[in-house]
Amino acid sequence: MKVLPYIVGLTGGIGSGKTTVANFFKELSVPIYIADDEAQKLMLESPLLKSELISLFGPKVYENGQLNKLLISESIFKDKTTLKAINNIVHPVVAIHFNKWLGLQESPYVIKEAAIFFENGSYKSLDAIITVVAPEECKIRRIMQRDIKSKKQIKAIMNNQWSDKKKIKMSDFVIENTNLKQTKLLVKEIHEKLLKKL
Repeated sequence: MKVLPYIVGLTGGIGSGKTTVANFFKELSVPIYIADDEAQKLMLESPLLKSELISLFGPKVYENGQLNKLLISESIFKDKTTLKAINNIVHPVVAIHFNKWLGLQESPYVIKEAAIFFENGSYKSLDAIITVVAPEECKIRRIMQRDIKSKKQIKAIMNNQWSDKKKIKMSDFVIENTNLKQTKLLVKEIHEKLLKKL
C-alpha cells in the first residue's frame, strides 16, 4: 500500500505573504497545493458547487461564465453567516480534491496552503503547521498594492481571521516574512528539519 506524504499546512493572515513562502518551497521541489486557487477552479468546474452557490447567492454569482467575486466578498463583508455558509459548501469539495491530489504525490512531504486552517478546524488533518506572520501595517500595505480594497475592507477580513498570536501558539514553525532573503533562509531551514524528521 502506498504511503501518503506528510501534510504540512502553510497558513497566515491576509497579506502575510503565504504565496511567496509557498513559492520558496516550490523552488525546493516540494509539491504545493494552494487551497484557495483550487477552490476557485472547482467553483467554476463543479456542477454541484455551482448549483449550491446559485442557491446561496442567486444567479448573479456567475457572470459570463466567471465567478462574481465582488458579489461574494460584499455579501461576506455584510454578513458573517454568509462566510460560514460558503465555507460549508466549498471546503468538503476541496478536501476530496486535495485527497485525490495527495495520492498522486511522490514527495516525502507536501505543502497545503490555506488562510483559515485554524478557523475552520481543518488543521486537525495536518501533520505539521507553518504560520507566516508580518506586522499589520506591512500586511495592509501589501494588500492595498495587490487588490482594490479599502483599509476598512482589509480590517474586516483581518477581523474574520485568528490573530497571529493565537496561530503561533498552535504552530510547529513560524516565519516572519518581512525580509525576503531571511524568509528564503528560514524556508530552507524548515525544509531540512522536515526531511530529517521523516
